[in-house]
Amino acid sequence: MRGEGAKTTPRLAPHASPLTAPPPLSLYIHLPWCVRKCPYCDFSSFESREELPEQEYIAALIKDLESALPLIWGRKVVSIFMGGGTPSLFSARSIDTLLTQVRTLLPVEAHAEITLEANPGTAEAQKFADFRSAGVNRLSLGIQSFNPRHLQALGRIHDDREARFAVELALRNFDNINLDLMYALPEQTLEEALADIREAVSFGPQHISAYHLTLEPNTVFYNKPPSLPDDDMSAAMQEVIEEELAGAGYEHYETSAFAKKNRRCRHNLNYWQFGDYLGIGAGAHGKLSFHDRVLRQVRHRQPKAYMERALAGNALEQEQTVAVAELPFEFMMNALRLTEGFPTALFPARTSLPLTTALPALEEALRRGLIERDALHIRPTALGQRFLNELLQLFLVE
Repeated sequence: MRGEGAKTTPRLAPHASPLTAPPPLSLYIHLPWCVRKCPYCDFSSFESREELPEQEYIAALIKDLESALPLIWGRKVVSIFMGGGTPSLFSARSIDTLLTQVRTLLPVEAHAEITLEANPGTAEAQKFADFRSAGVNRLSLGIQSFNPRHLQALGRIHDDREARFAVELALRNFDNINLDLMYALPEQTLEEALADIREAVSFGPQHISAYHLTLEPNTVFYNKPPSLPDDDMSAAMQEVIEEELAGAGYEHYETSAFAKKNRRCRHNLNYWQFGDYLGIGAGAHGKLSFHDRVLRQVRHRQPKAYMERALAGNALEQEQTVAVAELPFEFMMNALRLTEGFPTALFPARTSLPLTTALPALEEALRRGLIERDALHIRPTALGQRFLNELLQLFLVE
């Protein structure tokens, strides 16, 4: 099945060996509505100006999943992630219906990680408890900052008191939560960035994500840039944040991700290790591997069009095979975000290509001091982590 805008490129070239086994499979579910679109957000999200069409959207998601089953038949799902938008706008009953249908249609690992994103402005004690009862076992809270001035500058619908209340509620109902924070915010000082991290640590969450604010195209901030810390100050913020979290017992395992021991996000790790993921929902992206090709998919972005197309059995807007020459970049774009890097055997296992296809770029990265490597492992150096974009550009196809 292919969407109207789909195109295909040639399958694996003769020098690529067929995959001997598919990678782990995750399920990403996109719930696109939010109360208010943030000025920095470039995700596929839409302000909810009227009552959400929950039943129709859940029905569309289930139909979308049913239509995709032939592509993933027999494969076990290792993790589920419900992102948005603000998924916590949906009722726990809808989430329960959705997860029940997912388990009916797919073999889901017994102890699969099931994450739901929530925003403090939508935090309710009973709702969080009901999400837990529905099968969600990990909650990711979009805090961004505990500073009321910065929350206002970011266009968040919650204030600092609501942020703290939401964290307390989350910890009362879940034993695995993530707090999303941002730094290098408009007119933020080094001390303020550190204060946010220290307050997050004081709650003892299992996972903290600390993102550098970036100005993405097609956002309000991109068109009307606020006054942001310069590169030197941003680098200083990153450094003190990493030091603070290391001192508090958090492992820095990916560019922006920090976790207590054995609490790394399994869903995101599957992305970064170039695993597979089926993406359903308006604007969702997916990547699926077959013995002779790697497939990228995109669902229709507009919720109304998505629901109509999904219910008709054709949720896809784009589908294409990744060109063989692009596979090294696609792999490295994910794997080199990991501070520990990756075992060399993972590259052929996930791409079907010998590591020698990436050798010129690897040798140049080694010469510039951006990676370290031996026969069994490749990892970015501290310099490579700081200049990740420069490192990844070495693998781009001319």
